[in-house]
Amino acid sequence: MPAMADQNFSRTLTYIAEHNENGAMGVIVNRPTDMRLATLFERIDIPLEHHEFADLPVYFGGPVQSDRGFVLHRPAGAWHSTLKVSDTIGLTSSRDVLQSLASEGEPGEVLVALGYAGWSAGQLEHELAQNAWLTVPADLSIVFDLPSEERLAAAMQLLGIDFAKLSDVAGHA
Repeated sequence: MPAMADQNFSRTLTYIAEHNENGAMGVIVNRPTDMRLATLFERIDIPLEHHEFADLPVYFGGPVQSDRGFVLHRPAGAWHSTLKVSDTIGLTSSRDVLQSLASEGEPGEVLVALGYAGWSAGQLEHELAQNAWLTVPADLSIVFDLPSEERLAAAMQLLGIDFAKLSDVAGHA
């Protein structure tokens, strides 16, 4: 929401990968950093043979473990540390997914992020009740097909909302 005071989340679109009684975790999908995948692969000493990925940005995925990589990808695959979000999408934190991307070009659709967004049990529900967030069903074409600067507005359009016209004051009926 426009009134979000936490600069980590102001004007962000966050893909929630897991939400259960223990809490929630997700990855911010519209905040690219200045780093490109070619630079990341060089820093972690993985030769990037599939140069079509070289210029993809590395994203700020959230303030939790911001020194650790998380790869949101389609297809879900079977890497070492993959949270299978659905039959078609996974979130992987192990190095083997990056090695596969570099050498085999798989998975074909990726969003590489440093850090993630995390909430303790009940925290996200409390923030939703306080009108801190709007929710929309995930549309993977927004995540993987649109430029990062268009993703938030496209997600809001799924709700029929123009983000620019959204008030920073909310009420309860």
